[in-house]
Amino acid sequence: MDYNPLYAHELLRLGVGDTRAEFREHQSEAIGHIVENKGRRLVVQKTGWGKSFVYFIATRILRDSGSGPALLISPLLALMRNQIAAAKRMGINAATINSNNTDDWASVIESIHRNEVDILLISPERLTNTEFVSMVMAHIAQSISLLVIDEAHCISDWGHDFRPKYRSIERIMRSLPRNMRLLATTATANNRVMADLQAVLGPELRVMRGDLSRPSLFLQTIRMPSQVDRLAWMAQQVPRMSGSGIIYVLTKRDAHLVADWLKSHGLNVEAYTGGDQPSDDDASRRERLEQALLDNELDALVATPALGMGFDKPDLSFVIHYQTPGSVVTYYQQVGRAGRALDSAYGVLLSGEEEQEINDFFIESAFPSQNEVRLIIEALGREPDGLSVPEMCARLNISMGRISKTVDLLSLESPAPIAKTGTRWQLTTTNLHHSFWERAERLTSLRRDEQQQMQQYVDFKDEHMAFLINALDGDICGLTQPDIAPLPVSVDAQLQLQAAAFLRRTSLPITPRKKWPNWGMPQYGMKGNIPPNQHAQTGRALCYWGDAGWGEAVRLGKYSLGHFGEELVAASAASVREWAMQPALAWVTSIPSLRHPVLVPDFARRLAAALN
Repeated sequence: MDYNPLYAHELLRLGVGDTRAEFREHQSEAIGHIVENKGRRLVVQKTGWGKSFVYFIATRILRDSGSGPALLISPLLALMRNQIAAAKRMGINAATINSNNTDDWASVIESIHRNEVDILLISPERLTNTEFVSMVMAHIAQSISLLVIDEAHCISDWGHDFRPKYRSIERIMRSLPRNMRLLATTATANNRVMADLQAVLGPELRVMRGDLSRPSLFLQTIRMPSQVDRLAWMAQQVPRMSGSGIIYVLTKRDAHLVADWLKSHGLNVEAYTGGDQPSDDDASRRERLEQALLDNELDALVATPALGMGFDKPDLSFVIHYQTPGSVVTYYQQVGRAGRALDSAYGVLLSGEEEQEINDFFIESAFPSQNEVRLIIEALGREPDGLSVPEMCARLNISMGRISKTVDLLSLESPAPIAKTGTRWQLTTTNLHHSFWERAERLTSLRRDEQQQMQQYVDFKDEHMAFLINALDGDICGLTQPDIAPLPVSVDAQLQLQAAAFLRRTSLPITPRKKWPNWGMPQYGMKGNIPPNQHAQTGRALCYWGDAGWGEAVRLGKYSLGHFGEELVAASAASVREWAMQPALAWVTSIPSLRHPVLVPDFARRLAAALN
């Protein structure tokens, strides 16, 4: 098929809504490559370059010629509202089948069967859904004109955001024609990830790689071990920064802590986190927060990596990291959200002492332990009909999250030692190959190296962008940065005192559970929502484990002193008095630890005495 660049340009202007819009470098070339079916293509371009216009314009041209629909696989369906609106302006009928629109599935499937859908957007999880495969994929597999794999680095377990369900793409491709057009896109892929993608998507995969530099971004690193100092620094500097931004943290706990601290200083900020078990309420709240930041109604979002791929605010004026991420790829992807349509923006990395422990936890929990795998396989071996994840959770002393991750990873092995039928997992005749553990060891070692590389980045005094591009295997030439002054590294002493007091606050809420756990409890007739009259009341906690406030005193008492100090007794008593619960507190109950049988009862007796 011949490619008409003038028509493609016309479609671009319709999609952008600007009659003066021009293609960015290599955009038109990428569209032509797809339309003329010159082979499978991997496009590695920084976020904001316009990868979605490449596949939407190619889809429109292919459909005009009478070709079948396109299939887009993406983990970002909830964040693609603007892209879908642009596709609609180009006359493209985009439909989606995902877990958030189950009521629409029947009508979407009917539209697909009538050939009324130009591009179908799905999450990778759909590819493992037998109903979707039989009702949709079986119907359109031979007529798909273009397969688009968005955020393709998720396929690679070398990548920073590997998602097990993405590996199902490799299997589904076996049912698709070999000469079918394929476009893979990502903003973050080094040579190692690209080699892995070629192994999965085919050695003939041709790479188009763009410039990784961000000339409008001023990068700065500051070692600031104490949380007190970092909180004080942000309360001092964020109000002075123009525009809005993102403050990245490593944990949900810190997202809420930092947001509460900045709110106490008059800043309009909100915490943005992903749920352990995402619900419609979580998704709608995140969507509201994203829109509020886009509309400049917030000074900042304090976000975990849940605010990651797909969020695009071109006029974001700063990105601050409260702690150092685990890899250069993750950091580049996050800090690169700032300054896309501005002459200058700040990317500031504050390095804290707790980040090593947090990143160690992420690295060590990325793969199941040999004991977890053994227990799960033994449990399945005792049940010929298989077990669901909740049923495994009821039988094993392993969390639901760990079980889910383990069975997902085991099922991706080829051949796999377990397989899923309906909601149940069963053993196959295959034993787990030792290569699984070899890969886990290799990737764990890689994560350690990436963690060390980020510590080297923190110590860099200048040329930070060159460091990042070199680590990402990009070309370094003619790098520039905006002519703006670095931010001060000093911290106001009064703000330090306030931050220390804030970390030792005595009224942290313990939110009561609103749903019964879906493992263990159904056998007692308890499932779904807990009736409101059976809700526990909101509890209170003195501190979070490991916090720079009382958390450190808890750690010291447990592991060094062997008892909790009197200051913890006094602070806990003050917290209870401040609570002023009704009816008044009558007794203190302790639940001893098996490994430290005296620690908690001793604390409880002293707390009871302090409270009379």
